[in-house]
Amino acid sequence: MRRSMNFGALGDVERVMQGEGLSLAPIATSDASMAIGGISVIPTATVGDIVEGRLAALVIPGGAPDADSEGRTAELVAAARARNLPILAFGEGVAQVARAMEVDPAGLSDFPGVVFSNADVFPIRDEEQLGTAAAAIG
Repeated sequence: MRRSMNFGALGDVERVMQGEGLSLAPIATSDASMAIGGISVIPTATVGDIVEGRLAALVIPGGAPDADSEGRTAELVAAARARNLPILAFGEGVAQVARAMEVDPAGLSDFPGVVFSNADVFPIRDEEQLGTAAAAIG
């Protein structure tokens, strides 16, 4: 969860992911409360869930970047990489994950989403590619 959390041009990614048998468990990247469209979003997972292998992937939405969330996102990315989990990033989150993985984000800015899997980077251009990525996780 990030302040001003969104999935950019891909819109409602949760619907696509649920269609492939996945569900999302929000993790907070700051101590601030989160409301999206007037609805409060409560974190249900922690970095410990990544470390202990209870999550199949990490999803980083776009959002308003700040120093606290950038550091927290880098921690989550490091934990996911240590478990070899795929990381799906959207909007501004693509650049943030790329920086955390020491990948140049310049070539990724044209894509609404990206899957980072180990050392590989796969662009997500539309809902069909998102569905394919989600199916590979599920």
